[in-house]
Amino acid sequence: MVAMMMPQHQNHANPPAAVGSIRSPQNPGLPSPSPLSLAAPSRVRLADILPYDGAPMAPYLRAVDALSTSLTRHNAAIIELGSDDAALLRCALESARLYFRTRKGGRGVYTYRAGRPLEDVDSSPPCLTDIFRCMGRAARAALCAISRHLQLRSNVFDHLLDDSPLPPSELSSSILVATFSQISSQQGKIAPVGGKHASNCEVEKGLLMLISSDAPGLQVCDSNGRWYQADSSLSPGDLLLLTGKALSHATAGLRPAASYRAISDNFLNPHCGGRTSLAFRLMPQSNAILDCTPIAAAGHVIPQSYVPISVSQFMDDLSAEEDVLCNHADYVPADNLNREPSLRSVLSDPISGSYLEDATLVSCGHSFGGLMLRKVIETSRCTLCNVEIDSGSLIPNHALRAAAVAVKQEDERRLFHNAALRKRRKEANEHRENGDITPENGSHKGVQYPFSVNEKVIIKGNRRTPDKFVGKEAVITSQCLNGWYLLKIIETGENIRLQYRSLRKMTGSNDSQDRCVSEPVQTSS
Repeated sequence: MVAMMMPQHQNHANPPAAVGSIRSPQNPGLPSPSPLSLAAPSRVRLADILPYDGAPMAPYLRAVDALSTSLTRHNAAIIELGSDDAALLRCALESARLYFRTRKGGRGVYTYRAGRPLEDVDSSPPCLTDIFRCMGRAARAALCAISRHLQLRSNVFDHLLDDSPLPPSELSSSILVATFSQISSQQGKIAPVGGKHASNCEVEKGLLMLISSDAPGLQVCDSNGRWYQADSSLSPGDLLLLTGKALSHATAGLRPAASYRAISDNFLNPHCGGRTSLAFRLMPQSNAILDCTPIAAAGHVIPQSYVPISVSQFMDDLSAEEDVLCNHADYVPADNLNREPSLRSVLSDPISGSYLEDATLVSCGHSFGGLMLRKVIETSRCTLCNVEIDSGSLIPNHALRAAAVAVKQEDERRLFHNAALRKRRKEANEHRENGDITPENGSHKGVQYPFSVNEKVIIKGNRRTPDKFVGKEAVITSQCLNGWYLLKIIETGENIRLQYRSLRKMTGSNDSQDRCVSEPVQTSS
């Protein structure tokens, strides 16, 4: 299906020679790029993948198949907007370019989040509210199409997303990032994508990312580990679709995250005058749970590593991994991220992800276990060397089994240690940020309880409080340990557990009362 659709759009793309001639910036601090692939992602019309009531029609089925095939082969796809949305997108790109060149000195990044009131309309690029709705609709439609291709309900991931439209006074989890980079300030440097400077390669953390730009400058790594120019045929009315790590975890790895990197504009078109881009990141809510139960219900095999995890913890783990890479290595080669096998991957079943505790040696000399061993026995052919094997001469590989068990135990100990260490560090950082002071001798310890049960309070929040609860009125229902309270939101009836520092008494403008709240009484533990 993809092969049939490609010739229709080759006239709109740049010639293949132009793609092959792209060079990475000559920066000695970065690794040399891999040879660029000449393949291009498929194009799918947004009108064909929009969900609708009724039986699926042929255009919808073809579009879903083309979108998923392109994501599998190229880790990207191009979504064509309608004429009205395409005109709005072109207008937004031009407005953002004019905004940055006139007010930000020719370079800048602006992040827009729906639901946040703008104190000054002139302080932000125009059209962002309309573009947020437009790109958000396209992202949700693409997510529904991916779900249908995996034999899931089209709304299976709706519990991860914001309510549509947003409730009053609630901020969106998704964001829209407008960027502009001028050639004169980008000589020999990497252009920013989504508000970040990509040192070598980036992977989106959220569910999906849609990118629109007025000049090419983005490379994507395909399923074979080769980099190619993904936006060479992208017009200002098209959207480049990339999948993220949150979607990869929610689908148990069936839809892996795409790796991408930006390259300097001056190596692509020295006369373009800079590059303006809009990146919409479809993010899950921080209090949602990434769970692969729908994937298992659809008959897919769930590897052991894909366990239920909260979005906030998942994002914290990704940030911790980035910190480790930044602190312990100058860079990680892109090819290693995509093709170099790890010890865990060698000692685990590629289908189920379980360790090879039942490793078995077949007649050709290779070892298999788990579901792959079952597949080799059923087909009587080795999946690695394609040699016909004798299914009656299977020998247990005790050495490989012992290695798999040892690595599994070490992996479990490391995961437990890292989780406990991160928890202790977070608690220590929170205490320091909130002004907690612990005496050197540790003899004086106290727990502060400035509020009482059934008292009405206002949630003032901190950096760990969900945005939708900030400013809400609540009633304290019970008192917990270490200064924590269980509250009930008056407006919605939801229950939430917060610490006393996130609360404020419902008083008038009495300064003395405010001082009393800021200096809670300590009670010995």
